[in-house]
Amino acid sequence: MIRLDAATVLLQWATGGMLFCWFTTRHRIVGIGYGWLLRGTYFCFAAGALAAGLAFGSDPIREAASAGVAVACLVGLVVSIARKDAGVSGQDAEFDRRSERVAAMTGIDRQVESAGVGDGVRDDGDTPSKGPEFNPILDLIPALIGMVGLVAAGFDAGGNTAVALLRTLIGAAFIGAISDGMLLGHWYLVQPGLPRRLLNEMVTALGWLWPLEVGALLLPTGMISVWLGDVDDGWGGLLGWMWGMCAITTIILVLVTRAALKERYYSAVMAATGLLYLAILTAFGTDIVARAVLDQT
Repeated sequence: MIRLDAATVLLQWATGGMLFCWFTTRHRIVGIGYGWLLRGTYFCFAAGALAAGLAFGSDPIREAASAGVAVACLVGLVVSIARKDAGVSGQDAEFDRRSERVAAMTGIDRQVESAGVGDGVRDDGDTPSKGPEFNPILDLIPALIGMVGLVAAGFDAGGNTAVALLRTLIGAAFIGAISDGMLLGHWYLVQPGLPRRLLNEMVTALGWLWPLEVGALLLPTGMISVWLGDVDDGWGGLLGWMWGMCAITTIILVLVTRAALKERYYSAVMAATGLLYLAILTAFGTDIVARAVLDQT
């Protein structure tokens, strides 16, 4: 069984989203605004999960976890804003590397300040410390708190507990990865020099998560039972086939996105972003359609 519960779905989204926020920010390359965007977004999702849980049947552990995720996202956002002057060490180092490469190619000598590794201190000895840099571990804390609530929701789902837990946790990672992948792709418009390896990592993670997500939803009692007619979807089996098309289309879009990112031109990143925008729709269909059908079992 997998319950179509607004509070659990929103908590999954917030948990998976913050997990993959950390997955990207741990490199210290993407600009600080990207972290602000995701922390603010998933704070709202966690707060929504808490409100939905309290309004439509409370699970005390899940609701406490939702509150914890919201608080942890807010704390991370406040700390990041407070430490914004320290910058992002990896972003500074990437800028220095590119500047030195251009200087070597053009023969124009340009003085480049070397960025501190993580303490906000320049190593030229003249620039005063700007304080400690934001620690990406703060982005992992909301995900860990959210997992506690999702485990509680999995136990409360009924049916096979192991299958429910598997579907709940993998679903969180799957939805989080596809959401952050789409947002990260759009962030390249804000930060054009961002290395595409960050987006490649996200797409690779999606490629690994897809078979886990689909496999978990096929486990009995799963979507195979809809195809066989053992579970009535209320539409004569149409929702089962719609789910199958969403699942297949999602992995096709992920593979095409990976292929697009191999192209050298910067427009390939924009093409990949558009493909991920489509993939997020089919990925939600993969997860939500299954929830709607299997919630009846």
